[in-house]
Amino acid sequence: MGRIRVLVVDDHRIFAEALAAALAAEPEIEVGAAGSSAAAERALERAAAEGRPYDIALVDADLTPAAGRPLPPRARGRPPVAVVPMPRREASLGLSAGDGIALVGRICRAHPALRAVVLATGDDPRRAVRALQAGASGWVAKESSLGRLLAVVRGVLRDETHLPPALLTGVVRELTSARRDRTESERLVGTLTPREEEVLRCMVAGLGRQAVAERLYLSPHTVRTHMQNVLGKLGVHSTLAAVAVARRAGITPSEPLLPPASAPPPHPPTVASNAGPGVG
Repeated sequence: MGRIRVLVVDDHRIFAEALAAALAAEPEIEVGAAGSSAAAERALERAAAEGRPYDIALVDADLTPAAGRPLPPRARGRPPVAVVPMPRREASLGLSAGDGIALVGRICRAHPALRAVVLATGDDPRRAVRALQAGASGWVAKESSLGRLLAVVRGVLRDETHLPPALLTGVVRELTSARRDRTESERLVGTLTPREEEVLRCMVAGLGRQAVAERLYLSPHTVRTHMQNVLGKLGVHSTLAAVAVARRAGITPSEPLLPPASAPPPHPPTVASNAGPGVG
């Protein structure tokens, strides 16, 4: 196996420099660094285009939306750390989007072979679950030893998932709670009639009463009755709350209804129909 290519994504310059230098001192590791979400995404795309994709991304959980100065390469020793600075104009406009966990979701979707590990300043079960759901393979405290971090890097390359022992109970509790909420939401949605579920799917799609009426060929008064029934059966008092229950239950937005395929096309007017009395 070749060298492990690791991209450090962190807008805290001193920490990022120290981590990149420590990792680069390992013979089997090659390190790059990025100080923002946008710079990280560009670095990953460039590396993939060059046929030298990164294997691991170490991402700061608290990465700010438009952050980071360029990280300077090491002056001597191992080969210099490849640095991908964030353009000044982009930083001033705040164009790079989302926190570190949002970035993990994007890069894991864009680069399925990449393994992402979140670097965090504390153990937060709810955020750790978010990271796992986004595609992260590990969660490591920033104060962990280099040995611990290297063990995680090597482990996630073997398709292992790494969490600190102190987080395990909280993560399991969060996952169990989420599953319980989903099960209850599915039960509530299961009490709806087929027509009420159609109305709920329209609500999830963001349609108002008039638009639902047009979509389902119903009167606005009938739609209003169905919406009231939906709210009552789901035990909520607003459309937003009903949509939240629907999403937890896996209800997807309704698709636009197409006209029946058997409907004959309108006939264009004929010459005879528009002309006056015949001539002859």
